[in-house]
Amino acid sequence: MNGIIQIITTIDSKDKIEKIGRHLLERRLVSSVQIIGPIKSIYWWKGKIEEAEEWACVMKSKKSLYTSIEKEIKKLHTYELPEIIAIDIGNALSEYTNWVLSETITE
Repeated sequence: MNGIIQIITTIDSKDKIEKIGRHLLERRLVSSVQIIGPIKSIYWWKGKIEEAEEWACVMKSKKSLYTSIEKEIKKLHTYELPEIIAIDIGNALSEYTNWVLSETITE
């Protein structure tokens, strides 16, 4: 699997999202972490509409590391069903792509 991805997760506290982001960075599973928030989330959960204040974490990594990243997020995440989404980055500045690839571990 070549190329890079953007991974997104959300959680209900800035401290928790920073813990997840730093954990992944320290293990070199991701090259960068951007924390956004607070944001307001409105969603269906168990048959009714819920609202929550959350923090979002946007991370960049290699496609080949997704399974390891998902596993680590699930270990630290406190939600029953965490949002963990990976988006393929089809086009990006080649120098940026090279940087993302060079700053993550080699599988």
